[in-house]
This record gives sequence, C-alpha cells and structure tokens, in this order.
Amino acid sequence: MFNLFNTANDSTKPAGFYGLGIAPAILDVLDRMKFSVPTPIQHKAIPIAVEGKDVLGIAQTGTGKTLAFGIPIVQRLVQKPGRALILVPTRELALQVDETVRKLGEPFNLRSVILIGGMNMGMQIQALKRPSTRILIATPGRLIDHIEQRTLNLSDMHVVVLDEADRMLDMGFAPQIRRIAKCLPKDRQTLFFSATMPEEILKIAQEYMQLPIRVEIARQGTTADNVTQELFVVRQDAKRSLLVKLLERHRGSVLVFARTKANAKKITQFLRGANFTANEIHANRSLGQRREALDGFKTGRYRVLVATDIAARGIDVKGIELVINYDLPDDSDNYVHRIGRTGRAGREGHAISFATPDQGNDVRDIERLIRMSLTVATHGDIPSEKFVAGGGSSRPQRGGGQRGHQGYGGHRGPQSHGGHRSGGPGGSSSQGGGQGQGGQRRRGPGGGSRGPGSGGRRFF
Repeated sequence: MFNLFNTANDSTKPAGFYGLGIAPAILDVLDRMKFSVPTPIQHKAIPIAVEGKDVLGIAQTGTGKTLAFGIPIVQRLVQKPGRALILVPTRELALQVDETVRKLGEPFNLRSVILIGGMNMGMQIQALKRPSTRILIATPGRLIDHIEQRTLNLSDMHVVVLDEADRMLDMGFAPQIRRIAKCLPKDRQTLFFSATMPEEILKIAQEYMQLPIRVEIARQGTTADNVTQELFVVRQDAKRSLLVKLLERHRGSVLVFARTKANAKKITQFLRGANFTANEIHANRSLGQRREALDGFKTGRYRVLVATDIAARGIDVKGIELVINYDLPDDSDNYVHRIGRTGRAGREGHAISFATPDQGNDVRDIERLIRMSLTVATHGDIPSEKFVAGGGSSRPQRGGGQRGHQGYGGHRGPQSHGGHRSGGPGGSSSQGGGQGQGGQRRRGPGGGSRGPGSGGRRFF
C-alpha cells in the first residue's frame, strides 16, 4: 500500500495546508494542483475529517467544499481498504466534483466513477468492477438503479458524503437517501456539506451520523462580501429590454437564471436573435447538450448561459462577471446559491435580480434570509414607467436626476444606473464612490449603501 508519509522532511514547507493533518504525499499533490492557501471551510473541516469524525459543514457556495471532503477521502482510502460514496443532486455537480477528486486520487491509483443518468449503464458497470475504482460519485436515482440491478454493493462504503445536502431535499431526494442509507454499513464516516442547513437535514443527520461536529463558516443565508447585489422592480414586458441593456453594459460572461425550462428556452432564443452568443442548460436538455453548453460557457464560446435552478450549484466557472435573476427563484434559499456562481475564489462579482411589482413577498423572503435590504435600481435607458405597474406602486421621484428607491428593509440606500445621480440628502451616485449629503458611505457599482434609504417610496 502506498506510504503517504514516506516523503522528504516538510519542516521547511510554508504555512497553508501544512499543519491540518494532511499527509505529506497529498500535500505534494496539492502543490502540483496550485492549491496553497486553504479556504475557511477547508481549514476547519479537514483536520476533523482526517481524524475520521463525522462533519456537518456549512459554508457559502464557491468556498471549496469539494477539497474539504476530497482530501480526507483520499487520505483514508490510501491508508485503509474500502470505498467512498459521494452523493450529489445534479449531473453537473457530479462532473464538477469528479474533476477535482480525480486529480487528487490518480497519483495514488485511486480511480473514481460517475454514476449519473444520461451515461451508458454498461460502461459504469465495467468501471465498478475495476479494483482501482474506489470513489463513487453519484446522483441518488442512478445509484438506486445500480442497487436494484445488483450491480453495486454498498457494504464497503466507509466514507459517505452528502454534498449540497439541502438541495437534495429541495429536489425531493429524501426517500432515495433513506433507501440508500439502509444499504450502507453502520461503521462509516459521514460528511454533510451545504450552504444552508434546514431542519430536515438536521433530522437526517441525527439518524445517520455519529456525534457530528458542526463546522459553520458563515451563518445560513450569508452571501459573499465580494458579491454586490441590486434589484430592479420592473414590469414583465420590460424585462427583455432591461436584460439587453445590462448585457451591453457588462462585457464579461453572464449567467442568467430563469424559473422554468420553457422560459430558459425562450430567453435563449431571444438573446440569440439579439446577436448574443447564448446557450441553455436545464432538465429538458440531454447530458451531452448540457455538457456542451457548460464547456462552451467556460471557454467563452457562449458569453451568456441561461439556466434553471438545476445549475445553481453545478456550475463552477471562474470569472463569471454577472449573475442575473431574470426570474426570482421559487425558494429563497436558491437565491444564495444562484448569486454564489459569481465572485468565486475571492474574485469580485455582481448579482442583479428582476422583480415584478407583485413579488414583494418574494423579495422580503430573500431579504430576511440574507439579513439585508436589496438596493432598488433604475436604468437611465429604460422609461421610468416600465419600472412601475399595478396597485400600491409609486413612480420614481425626481430630484437632481433619476432617483433610485429605498431598500425594502430600509437598511440600504438607492442605486441608479445610466449615469444619473440620485438627488436629495444622502443620495448616492451611480458610481457609488462618493458620500451623500446625509453623510452615509456608499459602496461601489451595484453595491448600494450601508446607511438609511434616501426617502424614495417603496414599490410594495
């Protein structure tokens, strides 16, 4: 068996992953993978997990949870017999996790297999028969297919990971998870990782984990500090015009979220007609089509990717400049995961959401979750009446230019676009770099303010 600790003295190694209980041979692999500084979730979870303890990890999306469980898995499997199972909610996430785990395990002849729908069952069976295949990355449905066909026995799964555990429950996987759990050995290490930890997951954890240690890097619903957020309250018939204007302003890659598969398709067709390179990713697309769309987005062949929430946690693309919630999510928790697609790996990011005037409750649910009020913005190139419709709404007030609107919770000030400056005491400029007359500091573009609102009336 490979000796993880048979390496040169590492006393001269720099700080970082060194000192977390990781074997020197794996540290060398991390060096070759250009990982030098652990993220907070990695720094806290890895030392506990390498000791073989159960972990309940909560961290913002895009903070490196794959390495947080991937490193302990490889270290365990190199030292002891058995296999590991990583359960994920979507095909895209399975492919993403495999990309990292494969690089970690290959130097030690640890192979992984992806068990997801849309891939050839026979090839999966052949891969499962290889002695070197010791890490299984699966979606619940396909894993149960193998269990029912008796092509897979889970009795030697000594490490089990539930990645994006809350998303599993959102997608209705709880019955499958319970069924899979009955096939697993009781003497195992269990790791749950997610960005949120609802009560249902805590109940499952109590059933299937042994004295888990909770590692919480940020409170549930916390969004990354380096992602600025704003909200446009806009009539439904003005969404497409506003989308085009925003795409013309932001020149980088853009991820657009739609609530339904049908709307994702319509938005993609509209964008193509407007001469934007765009593709779509949702459950109606085949695995091959989804991989082609994601690969094209990563390489820049497509500047815009339109997705449903199936992609909210399965897209790991560095450098996404902007996330646009064309439709607000059904579940406010998904807002955090959507906007977590930008601002990854410490980069700056920006998120914009569209809400129609009748979606006040949806917006307030999001604001309660993230514990802040979203800055309401207008766009100088879109007529002001397009931002208001229906009973109980108000037209933007004028005062030294086009004026923004108060955040719903009253915690943040306004933000206007298109070069217009907000008027009145405490107003903010569209560039957000100055200080209003009311003495409140403003953040950068799209970030709004930390001070009170400017006195603009609410839409809802």
